[in-house]
Amino acid sequence: MRRPLLRCFLPVLPLFFFGAWLTGFQILDPSALSNSDFIKQNINKNVTVLVWHWPFGSSHSLRGDVCWNLYHIPHCRLVEERSLYNTSNVVVFHNRELIQGRQKLPLHLSRPPGQMWAWMSLESPAHNGNLRPYTNVFNLTMTYRRDADITIPYGELLPKISDNREGTVDGVHLNKSNLVCWVVSNYKTHHRRSQVYKDLNAVVPVQVYGRWNKKPLSLKSLLPTISRCYFYLAFENSLSKDYMTEKLWRNAYQAGAVPVVLGAPLNDYKAVAPPNSFIHVDEFASVEGLGNYLKQLAEDKERYASYFSWKQHWKVKLYTDWRERLCKICTKYNSLPHHKVYSDLEAWFELTEP
Repeated sequence: MRRPLLRCFLPVLPLFFFGAWLTGFQILDPSALSNSDFIKQNINKNVTVLVWHWPFGSSHSLRGDVCWNLYHIPHCRLVEERSLYNTSNVVVFHNRELIQGRQKLPLHLSRPPGQMWAWMSLESPAHNGNLRPYTNVFNLTMTYRRDADITIPYGELLPKISDNREGTVDGVHLNKSNLVCWVVSNYKTHHRRSQVYKDLNAVVPVQVYGRWNKKPLSLKSLLPTISRCYFYLAFENSLSKDYMTEKLWRNAYQAGAVPVVLGAPLNDYKAVAPPNSFIHVDEFASVEGLGNYLKQLAEDKERYASYFSWKQHWKVKLYTDWRERLCKICTKYNSLPHHKVYSDLEAWFELTEP
């Protein structure tokens, strides 16, 4: 009975991934959709991940089988007791605490055979500090970068399982009262985004919120406020490869505004977001041209609505729980390069800076 079933199922798989290719972007982590292959390969094998210190001084409950209970990732044990160092398969270090001197690497400890040390950061190269002291220290990288050993993005789009019409493009013009909106707290005049904003505001009105403009928004009011805007400036504070934060995934996509993006190169956005779902600053010869395009697009209901067609087939997935990011190590563990060492971590992270 198994062979006929297998013959029926196998032809479907290429169609699924081919469909994703046709949309013009890739699914970052197919294993997020199904862990069946992982379960088969690791049916009697557990992976222990030691969190040497929690990011930003936070703490999270590790009671019970966290990875399975919360994220359906099997055979994955998250621990924080340093006494379990010698029996841990992977030890994870968050960069911020290291560069600020609040935590230190246990270089005095010998590593058990096969144990891997992972460097984790969601910051851009401009905010990661001096990485030169980490020569020949780490075996794995955990960042938002697609070429990291374990990619932990701020968010991504996942295919909708059910074929419902939730999120249709009908009525996307309703309750729109502002053409362009921007939420910013860390305003620096030398940032490129600040200059683009200044030039754009001379062409079209930009409604600014945030501490910089003394109009802070609570988390509760953030998305409802942005939803009343046609366009949202998803401008990152750094121009870095693959650096796309919650400004894109939450502030724009979830809120229901078309993102005008600046940060990663255009092709990086194309790799993870559907075509005709965002507008990149670099697609225009001038900021004036960008502003004129936004005005024309807002007046054309049909064209504007087309920027939301992706919502019929895709849904936004945000990553906010550090435990989910850490559990992901186990889904990749068998395919990780177990003898890899980063001889120059800084060079790797800054190699493809635009």
